[in-house]
Amino acid sequence: MLFFFLIVFVGIQLVPTNHNQSSVISKTEFNNYIVVPKNIQNILKNSCYDCHSNNTNYPWYNKIQPASWFLEKHINEGKKELNFSTFGDYSKRKQKSKLKSIINQIRDDKMPLKSYTLIHRNTKLNELQKKDVIEWFTKIKDSV
Repeated sequence: MLFFFLIVFVGIQLVPTNHNQSSVISKTEFNNYIVVPKNIQNILKNSCYDCHSNNTNYPWYNKIQPASWFLEKHINEGKKELNFSTFGDYSKRKQKSKLKSIINQIRDDKMPLKSYTLIHRNTKLNELQKKDVIEWFTKIKDSV
């Protein structure tokens, strides 16, 4: 039985996954579309961009199945909900909606996800970071 599971485990390592990495920085990238203060930009890149952009900084375990499948699914779901790499392609109405959603998600401690910050502790927002991000997004949400 153990031999069977070992063969299956080795076999699934051969199933490829797509990697969410691109060297292209789109004109519609959030940071190109809206002037973002450096401190906010750093917070977003550290705590949001792995799941909400076209360029994920993968952890060491991304090459091990089934973890890689989980990561790929999670990233695709995150980008479907909000993609900072294509933010400028959203309609004005959708942009405002996304900005309001970011504020609410951070305020309610729903983002970054607890399952993500559990493994990636440096992505968890402290109270000052939350305050800064919420204040900045609140300030700009009506100007887009």
